[in-house]
Amino acid sequence: MKQVFPVQRNVFRLLLCLEWLLLGIAILASLLPNPMNRFTPLPLLTIPAIVVLGLMGLCVPKDRLVVKLLYTSLEFGLIILLHPFNSGVGLFPLLYLIVAIRSCAMFQPRGRLVVAGLTFLSFVLTIFFRMPPLPHHSANAMMQELNGMTVFTLKLNATLTFGLTLGFVLLLVNALLAERESREQLATANEQLRQYALRIENQATLQERNRIAREIHDSLGHLLTAQSIQLENALLFLPPEAEKTQTFLTEARQLGSGALHEVRQSVATLRSDPLRGKSLETAIAYLVKNFQQTTSIIPDTILEVRSPLPCDVSTGIYRILQEALTNIAKHAAATQVSLQLWEKPDGVHLLVEDNGFGFHPDQNTTGFGLKGMRERAIVLGGHFTITSQPQTGCQIAAVIPLSRQFL
Repeated sequence: MKQVFPVQRNVFRLLLCLEWLLLGIAILASLLPNPMNRFTPLPLLTIPAIVVLGLMGLCVPKDRLVVKLLYTSLEFGLIILLHPFNSGVGLFPLLYLIVAIRSCAMFQPRGRLVVAGLTFLSFVLTIFFRMPPLPHHSANAMMQELNGMTVFTLKLNATLTFGLTLGFVLLLVNALLAERESREQLATANEQLRQYALRIENQATLQERNRIAREIHDSLGHLLTAQSIQLENALLFLPPEAEKTQTFLTEARQLGSGALHEVRQSVATLRSDPLRGKSLETAIAYLVKNFQQTTSIIPDTILEVRSPLPCDVSTGIYRILQEALTNIAKHAAATQVSLQLWEKPDGVHLLVEDNGFGFHPDQNTTGFGLKGMRERAIVLGGHFTITSQPQTGCQIAAVIPLSRQFL
């Protein structure tokens, strides 16, 4: 599960607010009269184009390069479309800055520089080759005051100012995006480290379980086996008239056999490889058979696994299914159970459903089995969900990816 930092969301929110601020100033600039214009601007045509340009910022493409190029071309097209209807140059620097800001969210650094260069070139062409017409009543006076060099100097100053502003905005946006990317990389590294730590912890747990299993098998299991043999020998040499003693010995032998069976089951449960070399399909079939013998319920089973699974994945799926069937047998009082296991490109999917009593998953605070199933799925890099309500049965779903990367 990828961790998301609030600052990452704030970066895009800040950029969007900056865009809308620039758009608002652009709309205001299109409405203000220009004393050097002899033509009346057409805000009814200018404002809708600016609004469309602003709405485009709500759905910036980030996947296909062709879509990004078409998107950027449409932005430049809208700005060029505004040229005949607004003869002042104060509107266009703001719109070009918006295009440059959005390019930072779409392209890599090289693409950002290309868009910034096109933006600067478009502004230069706009300011040098699109002279604002002068009013008739003041044209002679203005031409007397402003010679050609002064006009060129004003255009050069505007170009340098726009270039510096464009560079500052690009540096600011790139710094924000670099911080966001570093935080995403840090979050990914933390998640990989957490999964790696869980995996190491799981391996240590399995080693300890194997050690305990050996201790039980070598000590308690051996003693219970010897006890059962001794009780059988005592029954063989027991006089026929000692019926009461024979009853006690028979009961003790049955208890010893039951205890030995429980010890063997515990040892088998503690073993890290419950499949014992068998395939996952064979182990699941045996598990379903035992469930049927215990509950008299025939689960509706669908297994669609095309290729052999890794050992840790097979073991995890088997343990999750084993715990799910055990919970159904003990607590659900179900009459129908379905089991599905299938493989998809994103991983192996396990789904277990029943029509039993159901429960509130949030209120189940003592369910160590449910916690264990969830931990097994998380250790394997997967997801685990429980959907249940009282009197509506229960659905357990797990998705285990087949390709995982650890640090």
